[in-house]
Parts: sequence; structure tokens; C-alpha cells
Amino acid sequence: MANAPSTRSKPAPKYWHHLAGGGLAGMCGAVVTAPFDVVKTRLQSDLFQQKIVGADVGVLRAGANGTATVVASAPHVGNPFRHFAETGHILRDIYRTESFRALFKGLGPNLVGIIPARGINFFTYGNGKAVIADRYNNGQENSLVHLTAAALAGIVTGTCTNPIWVVKTRLQLSVAAATQADGKARTERMLGGSWRTVKQIMREEGFRGFYKGLSASYLGVAEGTIQWVLYEQSKKFNAHSEGGEDLLQWFVALATGGGAAKLVASLATYPHEVLRTRLRQPRVNGALKYTGLLQTFRLVLKEEGARALYGGLSAHLLRVVPNAAVMFTIYEGVLKWCGDNDGRR
Repeated sequence: MANAPSTRSKPAPKYWHHLAGGGLAGMCGAVVTAPFDVVKTRLQSDLFQQKIVGADVGVLRAGANGTATVVASAPHVGNPFRHFAETGHILRDIYRTESFRALFKGLGPNLVGIIPARGINFFTYGNGKAVIADRYNNGQENSLVHLTAAALAGIVTGTCTNPIWVVKTRLQLSVAAATQADGKARTERMLGGSWRTVKQIMREEGFRGFYKGLSASYLGVAEGTIQWVLYEQSKKFNAHSEGGEDLLQWFVALATGGGAAKLVASLATYPHEVLRTRLRQPRVNGALKYTGLLQTFRLVLKEEGARALYGGLSAHLLRVVPNAAVMFTIYEGVLKWCGDNDGRR
């Protein structure tokens, strides 16, 4: 308990306020940033990449005649500005070649998953830190309390919602899987939507298929833990430095703190995102290429190098940073609106 403890001077929110605030926040953030989620997932998957002379990676587009053509190349790691520009090019190409709706592929299962996922996460964290502080630290919160509650929230959320993310990933990769499997470009017809995807996974892989990538999700608990701890520290700093009760200033501080915390946490732990996507890829020609966390890690390094572990990073950051800013702002706004506290517990 190295940090100076901070006591909760105001009544804690009712338990369901965390659930409602987190669910609403997750829904708004997911809708706003859905196109970047599609790009991120495709860049993380080797189904949408191929090796090109010069060590660049091309993003494949499914052509009408069953061919796969390179429409953009992922930039070298040393040029982050080009990396972000290429994300914009991929978004444009998806819009032109697959339609506007393709930018929101997987949004249905994403919303089905994100609302309970964020609700569970915020619920477990918000109530967990109160219980941990009251029972084990004399009612005082500090970084260790926040860290423990965040880790618990990540484990519970990942376990409960992993099947939904598997379905979402399969939908977003459906074009690539169809192209690589038999050379015929078929979009959602390949899997027929979320329900047909569920039946296909159950038929081909059994119940265990819905928990592909869970080990990588547990590895990613570190990201949520870092994010929550940094966010709590930013709230504490803003509470001390902020002069007055200006509502706009309060929301800007929350959005900035939430976005910055997510940025640092994502950069520190990003490779687990790529491993998780690879583990959730659909079968190609009846076979699964990636079967376990360590096997996936070794295979990616062997075939594509360490750079592949950061595939889709630009699209990921463009999605999760504003997503976090929106989520934390709405979450704290709900708690403030409920009148339980001032949002700075």
C-alpha cells in the first residue's frame, strides 16, 4: 500500500448504477468506433495479409472473380504516421468494394457482447473495489485496491463474454476465410449471420470452440488493470488540481484521463490482441492453424516476425482511445446523474 490512501467521502453508488452506466457507455463507444474495429480485426488476422517483397504486408481484397488483390500495404513500424494513413485507406477501400454496411460488420454481436461486457466490467470493478477496501483496507482505496478490483473485473468479464467475441471475430473475417478456402468471394452468406455462425461453431468445434482465445483474454487482463489504475490516478489528480465545479471541465478531464489511460495500457499489452484474434479465426479447408496461446505466439514469430504482433495497432488505437474517452465520460455521467456521488469517488 505505497500510495497515500483516498477515502470515499460520499455515499457509494448503488450496485446497479455501475451495471447500467457501464452498459450504456459500452454501447455508445462501440457504435461510434465500429469501423475501426473491423479494420483492426482484419489487420490482426493473417487471412487478410500476404507477404510482399520488401517485407511489407499487403491487405487483401476479395475480388469478384475469386482473386485476392493487394489494396494497401501496412507500413514499417518506424513510420507511425504512414501507419495511421493506411488505416484510412483501408476504411475507404472497404467502403468502395464491400459497401458502407461492411464497415459495421460484427456490430450486432459486438453490441450484444459489449453491453453486458462493459456492464459486467464496470459492475465488478465498481463494487469490487468498495468490497475490497471495506474488508481488507479499513474502507480506504489506493492503487493496490484498484489493481485487485481491475484484475478481478477482467477475469470475470472475459469468462462470461468470450463466446460473443468469437462469433464477432468470425463474422468480421468471413470474406477472408471464404476467399482463402475456395476462391469464391462470399461475404455474410458464408456464415449467414450470427445465428448460423453459432451453429457452425458448435457443429465443427463443439462447445469449446466458443472459448477460443480465452487464454489470450486472460493475458489481456493486464491491459484492463493498467487502464483502471491509471484512470483512478488521473481522477485523483484532477480532483486536486481542478478549481471549481464547471461541468464541461469535469467531462473534459474524464475523457482525457480515460483516453490517456487506454492509450498507455494498449501500447503496453497490444500483442495479446493479435494472438487472441488468430486463435478465434475460422477453419480454413477444415483445419485450424492456431491451436494454443504458445503455439500461436511461436508460429507468428516464425512465419511473420515480431512486427506481426503489432498488426492493426493504428486502427486499434483509433478505436479504443476515443472509445475509452466516451465510455468513462458516460459512465461517470450516469453515476453523477443518479446523484450517488460526484464522480470522483
